[in-house]
Amino acid sequence: MASVGDMLGAAFAGLVVGIAVVLVLEGILALTGAADFGETNGWLIVILPVWLFIEQFRAEGYGADRVVVALLGIGFGAALGMTVAGLLADYTPNLVSGGSGAVTGTVVYCFVWFYGLRWLRQRSG
Repeated sequence: MASVGDMLGAAFAGLVVGIAVVLVLEGILALTGAADFGETNGWLIVILPVWLFIEQFRAEGYGADRVVVALLGIGFGAALGMTVAGLLADYTPNLVSGGSGAVTGTVVYCFVWFYGLRWLRQRSG
């Protein structure tokens, strides 16, 4: 990825596809009476962005810098995403709170990954 915008764009494209798939699933479940609309976990929308992150990790080659940055991105992304989801959980359906957490975690991971790798490489040499 040439810029953080490229990475965010690819991640958001994956989120949009994930949202569409989860909404179709929600519609099917609601129409069949299996569940109320909005009760599916919104974290499911993060599947394609995680796949992007795994491919970015693999494309970086070997080195401790990619492992450190990936772990920091996962930690900060999960912490902030779960914070947002937790704050919204009492006021919104599971789909909205989980989806908000997934979007937050995705954005945080993108920034940590992109700028963290560049910063570590600049520092090391």
